Amino acid sequence: MANNKCRLAGGLSGAWGLMLTLAFGALLGGCKNDMEDVSELVSKFDTRVETAKNVEILYSDSAQVRVRVTGPTMLYYLDRQEPRQEFPDGVHVEFFGPGGIITSELTARYGIRLEKDNQVVVRDSVVWHSEEGEKLESEELIWDERSRKVFTQKFVVVTRPGEIIYGHGFEADQNFSYSRINAIEGRLKAGGLEKELE
Repeated sequence: MANNKCRLAGGLSGAWGLMLTLAFGALLGGCKNDMEDVSELVSKFDTRVETAKNVEILYSDSAQVRVRVTGPTMLYYLDRQEPRQEFPDGVHVEFFGPGGIITSELTARYGIRLEKDNQVVVRDSVVWHSEEGEKLESEELIWDERSRKVFTQKFVVVTRPGEIIYGHGFEADQNFSYSRINAIEGRLKAGGLEKELE
């Protein structure tokens, strides 16, 4: 069919052939602009990424909520190879103990959940603190859902009542009832530091 049309157009002569050629060129030019507009519109509505606002995700065990993850924005990537949920505007995580009591909280400026790895990675100004007054600060923290462990290989500062410990690497269970700093670089007595600062 396309070959027949080409032969017909090639067989026209004079003004009619020129007009048909110009009209066909304008049509192709119009299609190009329309396709660019369509591509731009499709990129705005990327069907591979879903966006949700004011998100709350609950993780439960034996019908009890153990972890609650909230964030102002979540991007859900519908990628078969690497499905993931991203929190580009920050994330807040609450850990619950028996009876639904919050035992600790974690905040970070960025978070991502890697579905295939069953891991949640938080980065940038990560701060975890417990009801007992302990605080952990780092640039990255990883929660492994399978092993129920929280860990990092990055530099950490742990503040406890009476002392400040800093080092590289940290590991804890998801309730933070057990924790260990892998390579301690130093300890400071909090009371002594406060006196020095005065």
